Amino acid sequence: MLKADAPVQKCQFASDNTAGICPEVLDAYVRANEGYLPSYGNDIWTAHAADMLRELFETNCEVFFVFNGTSSNSLALAACCQSYHSVICHEHAHIQDDECGAPEFFSNGTKLLGAPGLHAKITPAAIEELASRRTDIHYPKPRVVSLTQSTEQGTVYKPDELAAIHQMTKRFKLATHMDGARFANAVASLGISPKAATWQAGIDVLCFGGTKNGMVNSEAVIFFNRALAQDFEYRCKQAGQLASKMRFHAAGWVGMLENGVWLKYAQHANRCAAKLASRLEVEAKLIPAHPVEANAVFVAMPKDLIQYLRDQGWVIYSFIGSGVVRLMCSWRTSEADINSLLTDVLAYQAKNRLVAA
Repeated sequence: MLKADAPVQKCQFASDNTAGICPEVLDAYVRANEGYLPSYGNDIWTAHAADMLRELFETNCEVFFVFNGTSSNSLALAACCQSYHSVICHEHAHIQDDECGAPEFFSNGTKLLGAPGLHAKITPAAIEELASRRTDIHYPKPRVVSLTQSTEQGTVYKPDELAAIHQMTKRFKLATHMDGARFANAVASLGISPKAATWQAGIDVLCFGGTKNGMVNSEAVIFFNRALAQDFEYRCKQAGQLASKMRFHAAGWVGMLENGVWLKYAQHANRCAAKLASRLEVEAKLIPAHPVEANAVFVAMPKDLIQYLRDQGWVIYSFIGSGVVRLMCSWRTSEADINSLLTDVLAYQAKNRLVAA
């Protein structure tokens, strides 16, 4: 049994999921714990959270709360597709590499078509190639383009890139899904409004991530194209995503959206990533493998350095077998955490220089 005075573990850069609940969200959970309220989303907290999201995006969208990113992406794509359709995405998109076939499962077989793209971004040319590759009845019909914002390699689609993709999706009559597990970090990076980053840019459905930004386990599926949301509540129920005490999933969003907390923490995480990347490059000569545009830093590290850091208690995540280490910053990352990691990296390098000499 853990004791109240158990030692606090050091910060871990392996994932922004390792950070706990931000104080504003924790406070909202405490407030939602008062008294008795109706179940299954028929409560004031759920209604208020949905209205706050409509206000944030400045449009009358349909809002649903689910437990995690896999369910949000998979159910959103299933709402857009029939089983004979296909989804165009980046070849290393999360829905392709890290969701255990859930998008195909929940859509009864919709096929994912992966396309290459620098720094994990899919291009209009790649969309055109896949959407026009075949039009015969023997091939799964392209129906959706899925974008990850920010991407799996920490980059961000700029407004002009989103506009170019929208032109292509309009041409081929494709819906557009956005995996926004780190959407807050993308908006903080772009410095534009949430509406400009979504429905005004042609996004039909957004899976807005709360977990990685300081919540517990709540993601918002937001349909800007409301026709796609038909019967979505039944999908959620069938998939085991209808919470009986929905107020607690919704309350986290209230805490996160009040006073712009969601953006404040995303900006903080992004600043920490920029500082970490700069120090790794300047002090340790470890150059980022991808542009640092959100809260992720990717660097190639020698295997001996990785092992040394693990021996010092760091959890080091080698990203999808690419030989590159992923370092994530969160709402909780501090300058002291960055100092601690750099101290160990530089200690390893100094030790090896002495050995070489």
